[in-house]
Amino acid sequence: MAAGGVPVRAARKNAPPREAVLVAAMATIAERGLDGLTMAGLGRQVGMSSGHLLYYFRSKDELLLQTLEWSEAELGARRRSLLSRREPAGERLRAYVDLYVPDGARDPHWTLWLEVWNRSQNAGPGERDRQAAIEGAWHRDLVALLAEGISRGEFRAVDPDRFAARLRALLDGFSIQVAVGLPGLGREDILEHVREFLAQTLAA
Repeated sequence: MAAGGVPVRAARKNAPPREAVLVAAMATIAERGLDGLTMAGLGRQVGMSSGHLLYYFRSKDELLLQTLEWSEAELGARRRSLLSRREPAGERLRAYVDLYVPDGARDPHWTLWLEVWNRSQNAGPGERDRQAAIEGAWHRDLVALLAEGISRGEFRAVDPDRFAARLRALLDGFSIQVAVGLPGLGREDILEHVREFLAQTLAA
């Protein structure tokens, strides 16, 4: 039985598509931040009780992780599209960085990432593996792009895997500062810092 005595089969039949719940969750984060996202409030938006939401997602932690996975699937499609363009590797690397860096303070995707990271301290191995899969996709795409640029003589002969790890650590550090709204450092400042770093360390 689902919450409120409603049979599970009926709850499934009457529930909106899972994606509709995830879209609503991300929209709420964008509009009101994580403090504005409650299971009861989200249930009202999609016509479900909080008990039904908990039946489908088990916990708010799982809801947040699934929302992040859904958002990352969309970003992953955009990333693969821009990396497949017939452009120099350097141009595609700049596009990768542009996609990686948050739009500004309280960027909903980065707000969600930071919350999932914070909650991962108490997460089980399965949840950690799912987070690692998201990170791994960004890393593998960057490694492949660097290797391509090196093979074409656009980039210096660096170790693609090690360089990718360092570049992503740099991007994460800068991006967190922007996402939490620290004064004195904006998105354009970050992009300029990264351009200088790449020119000094990667340009052939």
